[in-house]
Amino acid sequence: MTQQNKLTILAQWLVGEFENVNQAKEQPNWFVHIRLWHRLLPIKIDGNLAIFAEQAPILKLDQPYRQRILVLKPSDNPAKFIGQYYGFKDPNKFRGAGTNPHLLNQFLPEDLVNLPGCALTITEQEQKFIAQPEPGAKCFFEYDGQIRQVVLGLEVSEDSFKSFDRGVDPETGKGLWGALIGPYEYQKIQGFSWPN
Repeated sequence: MTQQNKLTILAQWLVGEFENVNQAKEQPNWFVHIRLWHRLLPIKIDGNLAIFAEQAPILKLDQPYRQRILVLKPSDNPAKFIGQYYGFKDPNKFRGAGTNPHLLNQFLPEDLVNLPGCALTITEQEQKFIAQPEPGAKCFFEYDGQIRQVVLGLEVSEDSFKSFDRGVDPETGKGLWGALIGPYEYQKIQGFSWPN
């Protein structure tokens, strides 16, 4: 199977609507019940498949947050891929695109903000893909006028998605939010149609 075919499978597994309902019921003190949307962008970024992501607490589905783009790229090593995250100049322009994908029809590459240090190395392992940051990489982004740091990571299979993302204090490295005691474990509750 070619690297491009594997990237397509990875994207198909990522695209969908996910929830962590079981985890939220079992450990409500640590894991908020969240719905996560991954939508394929209608255009490619530099010839690569790109996925829009956002999420919302199940009790506030009308308040999605963490709008971002994940671009899936081949690498020089045929056994590895690159996942590069981007932010938005104006996240509000695309807020709600998880449930209203027509909002993505107005997307242009110029809407993106490059996020240096926010790349993941992706490998395929036993019916799943695992994505981890390069050693020493630091992913920073701006939110509410402040510089924030997130430690990234994910694992995806055909019907599940794990997020290891956790916000940390840029000065101390102390965990602030997200996957503080382990990954958020989502189940795919709905797949989205794939273009021919």
